[in-house]
Amino acid sequence: MALRLLLLTPLSTFTRYPPSKNVPLTNPSNARVIRCIPRSQMSDPPLVRRSGNYQPCIWEYDYVQSLTSHYAGETYTKRAEKLKGDVSIMFENTVEPLAQLELIDVLQRLGVSYHFEGEIKRTLDTIYTSRNNKWMEDDLYATALHFRLLRQHGYQVPQEVFSSFKDKMGNFKAYLCKDIKGMLSFYEASYLSLQGEVILDEARDFTSSHLNDIKEKIDLNLAKQVSHALELPLHWRMLRLEARWFVEIYERREDMNPILLELAKLDYNMVQETHQKDLRDMSR
Repeated sequence: MALRLLLLTPLSTFTRYPPSKNVPLTNPSNARVIRCIPRSQMSDPPLVRRSGNYQPCIWEYDYVQSLTSHYAGETYTKRAEKLKGDVSIMFENTVEPLAQLELIDVLQRLGVSYHFEGEIKRTLDTIYTSRNNKWMEDDLYATALHFRLLRQHGYQVPQEVFSSFKDKMGNFKAYLCKDIKGMLSFYEASYLSLQGEVILDEARDFTSSHLNDIKEKIDLNLAKQVSHALELPLHWRMLRLEARWFVEIYERREDMNPILLELAKLDYNMVQETHQKDLRDMSR
């Protein structure tokens, strides 16, 4: 209201003050006369407010209120808790470091890792402090996965872990191009580089170039993952949207775990139901 009143005030209104006693009412012939010109008489162009040109919302009120989901209630909550308990047992029964990292990676990409933050931290702490890294020797996939997950969670891992994959000339060894899974993992890991890490910058160029050349000659499911990664690396994607895409990819994998898949689908639908309920409430 105050702003509106301010805008309605005429700009040509001035307050007149009596002349000072020390200033003569008549000006000498050589004196300059300063006059106040009302704003209404000035030739400035009128101000035009810019428009965002926003399109009308396609979600009408009735449509928003009609959004419903069947994944609410105690039945689904109990089932989700049962599946989460099964996954916690997996952490206890999985001993090999590479298998542990793969479990963490799948949980993250399926969008359910936030349920197991404690288990993930304990597992990564153990892997990080362990001095037995023979399982990574000459295995580009294992080394890259180890590097990416640890750096993603704030652990200090040097780029020199990839030095063993270079030849005497300082180039990456030629045989690495045949390891598609390892090259894809190396490509994703290169996007967690810090400023000035030359090895990871070279790795990004090396892997992206070779993955582009071979993505039409490999297994269809793996080719989709390669094309998806080259379009935008995992480190730059939104996890919830990535989970929706990865569920379909994981479902067709030979090593698919039905417990993880069911939990991912159930969790996604339950989260979606929560968002729909919030949207209905806010639209009112």
